[in-house]
Amino acid sequence: MTLMSGGFMGVGTPEKIVQAILAAEVKNIQLICSDTAQVHNGVGPLIVHDRVKKVFASHIGTNPETGKKMISGEIEVELIPQGTFAERVRAGGAGLGGFLTPTGVGTVVEEGKQKIDLDGTTYLLERPLKADIAILKADIADEDGNLIYNGAARNFNPLMALAAKTVIVEADQIVKAGTLDPNQIMTPAMLVDYLVSSH
Repeated sequence: MTLMSGGFMGVGTPEKIVQAILAAEVKNIQLICSDTAQVHNGVGPLIVHDRVKKVFASHIGTNPETGKKMISGEIEVELIPQGTFAERVRAGGAGLGGFLTPTGVGTVVEEGKQKIDLDGTTYLLERPLKADIAILKADIADEDGNLIYNGAARNFNPLMALAAKTVIVEADQIVKAGTLDPNQIMTPAMLVDYLVSSH
């Protein structure tokens, strides 16, 4: 199973859903997330409890278990520059076959990737990231599934809602349908499949 999780360093991560995944003993997850948080929060427990076989992320340094398991060969890690990560998720949601970027040319990032020269500049062909399931955290949701995020917790959540087949959202507050200002909605209900309360 390929799983996307929003949030950054544990902020904006649906902790209750992560705990439900642990309880269900789901294994062999390919995890797409900006980072692997810390050992005890965010998506970190999925790493610690051996549920993940591959990670696509920009940063793993705050969770020492990720580094240990990568070095021992227990999990595979694909480190992706942050902007490239965001664009790969966006490309997945937009149905694109990939995009060109000069970021990573001449570094380990280019290993195994097609290089294309265009107008005197070398680019890497980056492939889209898509998932079977995205787990997201909203500050406020209405009963229909329209979402509002709080500050920086918004990060990749709107992009991931587009790039997954099934979207499960954990919300801190669930209000009656029709009470949210349409101009404040950041992810529309049509992208949300399941909604749970964080309480």
